Amino acid sequence: MNRQALIQLIVRKRSFLCIGLDSDLAKIPSHLLTEEDPVFTFNRAIIDATHDLAIAYKPNFAFYESRGTAGWQSLTRTINYIRDTYPGQLFTIADAKRGDIGNTSGQYACTVFDPRSSGLEFDAVTVAPYMGEDSVKPFLAYSGKWVILLALTSNKGAEDFQFFGPRDHPLFKEVLTKSTTWGDTGNMMYVIGATQAKMLGEVRNLVPDHFLLVPGVGAQGGSLAAVAENGLNQDCGLIVNSSRDILFASSGTDFAMKARAAATILQAEMEQILIKSPATGRAFH
Repeated sequence: MNRQALIQLIVRKRSFLCIGLDSDLAKIPSHLLTEEDPVFTFNRAIIDATHDLAIAYKPNFAFYESRGTAGWQSLTRTINYIRDTYPGQLFTIADAKRGDIGNTSGQYACTVFDPRSSGLEFDAVTVAPYMGEDSVKPFLAYSGKWVILLALTSNKGAEDFQFFGPRDHPLFKEVLTKSTTWGDTGNMMYVIGATQAKMLGEVRNLVPDHFLLVPGVGAQGGSLAAVAENGLNQDCGLIVNSSRDILFASSGTDFAMKARAAATILQAEMEQILIKSPATGRAFH
């Protein structure tokens, strides 16, 4: 999915919601545990209930890889279900946070982008930039695919390294500045945590036109209004993720219906933001 198709998706759905499929086997409704593949059954129900409200889904690889071959099967079935059932309607993000030297990164890129090799084909993958340009370039070699580079995260440990350096140019700003020479607004995005909303204005000064993937709204304490106020650009430029608040809105047989209700609240808030924002209002009236 290229940049223009992603923008059109946001306009059509009046949403910039991403649902994180952090599908923990220990947390999914107990009545699903008798299914042949409980996690896939859970994911499919969530997707079917929310696909018209969300523009993207983001499986977190940790919840699949931890289950070995069974988890990999759940992941493969989930991503293929999205592509086969809702072609062109959803943006898919491999939340894998890969980052290694060139040859290894090439294999990681093959894993998430080449279905002939792995059985998977995502639109985007999260990548850690610590090892530099040659660890990121292999992912950018795939036409039409996206790298989402970790820049400024929501966790407490972000203070350990991401703000290291001069006050006016800490490490996360160097990541943003340097990486803009590796890719462009059509193949690179950045992860900016929702709890860092006050820093979004400074981020936008450095990458005014790039899309930002923003996790941390809801359970982690991030404010959607604050993120939008500081991060919207004329193309929206935001993909805001919510995971637990939607996935686990109910542990009963009504889990999909409750997930839809939670997603509807976020989508409605996003629609009003898009209509009222001076940056995007013209496109959404």
